[in-house]
Amino acid sequence: MAAAHRRTFNTATLVLVPFWLVVLAAYVGTMLWTVQISFTASKLLPVNTYVGFYQYERLFSSTRWIVTMQNAVIFGVLFIGGALVLGFLLAVVLDQRVRFENTLRTIFLYPYAMSFIVTGLIWQWLMNPGLGIQKAVRGWGWTGFSFDWSVDRDMALYALVLAGLWQASGLVMALMLAGLRGVDDEIWKASRIDGIPPWRVYLFVIVPMLRPLIVTAVVLLAISVVKAYDLVVALTNGGPGIATELPAKFVMDNLFTRQNIGLATAAATVMLITVAAVLVPWIYAEYFRKARKGAAT
Repeated sequence: MAAAHRRTFNTATLVLVPFWLVVLAAYVGTMLWTVQISFTASKLLPVNTYVGFYQYERLFSSTRWIVTMQNAVIFGVLFIGGALVLGFLLAVVLDQRVRFENTLRTIFLYPYAMSFIVTGLIWQWLMNPGLGIQKAVRGWGWTGFSFDWSVDRDMALYALVLAGLWQASGLVMALMLAGLRGVDDEIWKASRIDGIPPWRVYLFVIVPMLRPLIVTAVVLLAISVVKAYDLVVALTNGGPGIATELPAKFVMDNLFTRQNIGLATAAATVMLITVAAVLVPWIYAEYFRKARKGAAT
């Protein structure tokens, strides 16, 4: 039996070898190639003229890149934090077995089925001073009402956050609701007997139990932050000025519009290092450390 099992395992491994070769070539290979290009003087086309860290010096001396990174931090914190809170609250409401639960769940989750391009266009229309919510409300007689965030330099970044929350909160709601439905009823019975308020049960008992789902939601939302290009282009196109510029748009603009491949790949490499600096410690703590503890016990 052991020999047969070993042969089956070896056969499965051999079958997967082409797949792993494609993965290494398509993902690892292209990442290494991108990093290598960032050390060259590439403009319109890649070249092998190496200039050391010149592209990185240009990158971090660029006011546009510094503003882009600041916008990414603000957008990321507000988007991820807001989506987690709003999605969890929606899940708590639906977990009360409200009427029309299936309809409400579909309504809340529907925006996530749209692309960021569609979301951006919808909110661009809604925030357009000439034909959106502002015009409608002022037409009703409230002439002092203002909702022109997408063209307001101080509020444009928050317009991106609002549009992102509208789309992503439904995904978090679905994840959290699945977790809440798996909570043992005995926990609620014990809390009612002890007279513990429901909000304390949710905050100190249920939320820690949902930690794996919360981590999953954070990873998915963080990926959306890193690749947030289409939402920016559709809603504000990075403006007014560079008020809503995000790293993905900076990279795409330098890659295709400004024909500066070296600078674009340097920015992409910085994004890769930033993501790796966050994910690698988490992966190590979540998987390898637990595996070592399990082996030790």
